Amino acid sequence: MSDFSGMEERDYVSLRNLKVDFTREDDGEEGDGCFALCFWIYIDGCASFPSSVLVQKHPDVACNPPFLYLDDEKKMKLFPLLFMYKEALNPDNLIPLTEVLSISTETEFPMKKWVHVGCEVSMDFMRLHVDGEIVGENPFTCSFNKDLHEKGLKNICLACPDENKDKLHGYVHGLGVLFREQSIKNHYVKDPPLQLAIDHSSASEIEEGSDSVWSIVGGKASCRRIFSLDIVLLDAFGGPVSKELEAVASLLYADNGVPVENTTDSEPPLLMNCDGIEYASRDRPCKLINGRASFKLKISQLSSKCDNRLFQIKFDVPRLRKYPFLETLSLPIRCVSRGRNTRTASITLRKSSGRTYYGNGCESPIPDDASMQLITNIVREAKPSPSSKRIKLGQDVPFAMFKEEVRQANKVHHSRAWTVNQDNTHAISMKRKPEDHCGTENNSCASDNSEATNSDPRSVLSVSSPISDLIIFKYCLGGPAEKCHLLKEIAISATEEQLADFAKQVSLFSGCLHHRHQIKMAKRLVEEGIQVWTSISGNNHHVLWENLVFIINEQFMKIACSTRPLMDQDLECLRRIAGCRDVVMQVDFERMWSWLFPVAFTLSQSAVNAMWDSMSPAWIDGFITIEEAESTLQGPGGLQDPGTFLLRFPTSRSWPHPDAGNLVVTYVDSDYTIRHRLLSFDFIHSSPSKDTTLQELLLHEPKLSRLGRVVRSE
Repeated sequence: MSDFSGMEERDYVSLRNLKVDFTREDDGEEGDGCFALCFWIYIDGCASFPSSVLVQKHPDVACNPPFLYLDDEKKMKLFPLLFMYKEALNPDNLIPLTEVLSISTETEFPMKKWVHVGCEVSMDFMRLHVDGEIVGENPFTCSFNKDLHEKGLKNICLACPDENKDKLHGYVHGLGVLFREQSIKNHYVKDPPLQLAIDHSSASEIEEGSDSVWSIVGGKASCRRIFSLDIVLLDAFGGPVSKELEAVASLLYADNGVPVENTTDSEPPLLMNCDGIEYASRDRPCKLINGRASFKLKISQLSSKCDNRLFQIKFDVPRLRKYPFLETLSLPIRCVSRGRNTRTASITLRKSSGRTYYGNGCESPIPDDASMQLITNIVREAKPSPSSKRIKLGQDVPFAMFKEEVRQANKVHHSRAWTVNQDNTHAISMKRKPEDHCGTENNSCASDNSEATNSDPRSVLSVSSPISDLIIFKYCLGGPAEKCHLLKEIAISATEEQLADFAKQVSLFSGCLHHRHQIKMAKRLVEEGIQVWTSISGNNHHVLWENLVFIINEQFMKIACSTRPLMDQDLECLRRIAGCRDVVMQVDFERMWSWLFPVAFTLSQSAVNAMWDSMSPAWIDGFITIEEAESTLQGPGGLQDPGTFLLRFPTSRSWPHPDAGNLVVTYVDSDYTIRHRLLSFDFIHSSPSKDTTLQELLLHEPKLSRLGRVVRSE
């Protein structure tokens, strides 16, 4: 058995070689008919449907009835064990599959993708689990064969049918037979399989047309351009995996997967550029470092020289070439010469400096006085929308990757010089998110604050600070993703005083004070986020949501300085913001934490803390979405009276968005329209006067007269 960097061949078993018996490994005794069969399966291809994936073999039964079965609609079906039915033992009276009780997935079973399957069977019911979720359950109502049932599973084994060994191709990972107490969900998250993928956000010097075809300039040596792509080794949840493997790139025809021929000058079709020297790509493996390999490539063969056929680049691991999940293909490629006119309906792919899930926020002027004011700009929140056609891979710097830097920074942060690291290792997420919890506003900021408009910027340059002017200007001019990226870097080593100085300079140079609160809270947000994730995850890239809930609630009450816990509805709102289900990846946690921490920080302020703790009346009725707020104000009988309002935290505003953690007033206006107004950030974080509370100031507003109440469905 060969071992390659911790990954053993026995971890990945071909379907044709799979055989399962039900003998307990601990004491050698058979099960009593109650068990759960769990495994990851990767189906590379199936020649025809329907097709049995696993069949049941028993010495006393001539036929081999199916256990797992792909029907003609490519849905996965689970059938009961044959000894559950007396009729199954009669070869002259076989039961048609259509009449046998079974469980089926609602949609097509995915191909060329790792999927976790759990088959739970007891004397009373059977369940089918897919990716940790129950997709079907059926009780047994037919008569059992008690004699065979008493023998349990002793003589039954499951295997791929002989007639399908050349028809159904795939692999199984992490096969386990669980008895009673073990959890299928724990098996799901324990040891996910590996897969190779292209990080599309790393692409540079590539144009993608509206037809999802890449256009790359190639051909002769004087014309062809270098383009770059990164590949990443991931687990089935999209978390990066560090293995010392080598990968190579090759050029194939997109229509049939056949390698592209050499040019008429006998040049290899795909070239690897190393220190300015070109090599045949197949002869220059690239080592994966921390689960990532970067390829700088050139294409010498033109599509026009090959009957205008499209190409594809295949990346694979030579030593493990038999595993289809350790190879990945690019989008179709049209290789053109430099002189050819490019199509207008295309975009140039260049390396992205960060994720784009933070939208540009409203950077509205802050009132000079401390009186309560509702900002006049209406808050337009991003509502759930369909995901983009192509998933963009994230490049945010993850909190947990800074664990070592935090320890080092605590020792040397007073003397450490500041530089900008342009080549950070990035976390990768391949999951498609169901919601975009980011702001989409792009309003200009024209601060009329006297300090911002009258101060001499030259006075700022004389202030001694480890943060260079270059970084200050880069932060001021950058988009939300760049701001998030820079703040994560800065927060690791900077002191609170340095961050406060940085916030002041950003406010002066940008002419807007909105960013300062997000900058000031950056250090605590990042460091506590690292501590929370590390304490719950250990060395794993993912945790179960049910294991995360308690510590999130505990941390929230600690930060908010409140004894009021989060309710089930609040936690469900957080799960939607994270974009996860039962399994929480590190990137999911960071997305949730970036929203929750500013909210908890706001609730810790004296002006808001009393409102959060108040349950009668409930001034802040938990975490609600814009849709829930509007639905409450509309009511079953139409819109409520003008002046009725609710307070909520916008779910589309996450750190470092300037409005993250702010309160929004959703109210019925005098013209019977529902409006959303943002409360002044400065006011929320300042203490009201002794004689006037925030609640009273809200009710003094002409447009607000009566507090509404959210009615939640049970």
